[in-house]
Amino acid sequence: MVKVTGGGRSMAAIAAHFRYISKNGRLEIEDQRGETLQGKDSLHHLADEWRMGGARIPDEAEPGQRREAFNIMLSMPRGTDPLIVQRAAREFAQAELADHKYVMVLHDHQANPHVHISVRAVSRLGKRLNPRKNDLHRWRETFAEKLRGYGVEAEATRQATRGQHRRPDPLWRLKAQEEGRLRRATSTSDAGSRNHPAKAAAIEAWVQIGLALAKSGETSDRQLAGHVARFVRGMATSQTGEPHRTPVRSEPVVVQHRPQQIEPQPNPQPQNRPRDIGPHR
Repeated sequence: MVKVTGGGRSMAAIAAHFRYISKNGRLEIEDQRGETLQGKDSLHHLADEWRMGGARIPDEAEPGQRREAFNIMLSMPRGTDPLIVQRAAREFAQAELADHKYVMVLHDHQANPHVHISVRAVSRLGKRLNPRKNDLHRWRETFAEKLRGYGVEAEATRQATRGQHRRPDPLWRLKAQEEGRLRRATSTSDAGSRNHPAKAAAIEAWVQIGLALAKSGETSDRQLAGHVARFVRGMATSQTGEPHRTPVRSEPVVVQHRPQQIEPQPNPQPQNRPRDIGPHR
């Protein structure tokens, strides 16, 4: 998963994010040069460097102030080696954020290993970062490509293709939850997405794929058609509450996945982890 979680319009906001992602200096920060820093004093030096390193960033946001930094999070499911996530995120940033100042921090103390990246909006060439939906999809593709380079079977797929349509929690909610300050849990209801046009279109596309496979002369294609049908019924049930009626039948797809480890392990035992048909983002 790759998502933009917000951004700072002033140096005060950017410095506050530095403190958050580094746990107030306790975690190691890595910059675009590959140099690392740690500690509260290093955070002050980093903020000064960003404030004056290029077009000056105001200490406080002014009326109509554009974002001077973007906050990006790259995440993978539980069980993925955090070091692989960190290395893939580093290569992602080198490819997609070239000529920009940025810092990154690995968080491996939660269920899903993830990397926070804070990137200065204006590059050293004066080009302003302005991520749109197509940019985000390209970023997911780049991150997935870097993960595959380390043996992780990752693919960048849109939510609708996986039968999902949800909005990620805002960063303030994630922070409050981490610190135990969240008074009300996030609703798990998917009611707002049940009739979303993109999801309905995705279901119809999967149905047509399943029907085409069912007509194949290959046994493996017909078996796959059954898997597709079961997946479609699951998608449709989550959308309407009732099973989707389709002539293609069989068992669900289960993909065996085991991420490659960075360091060799003595006498490794196979630990396959099933995942559903929707590949990693």
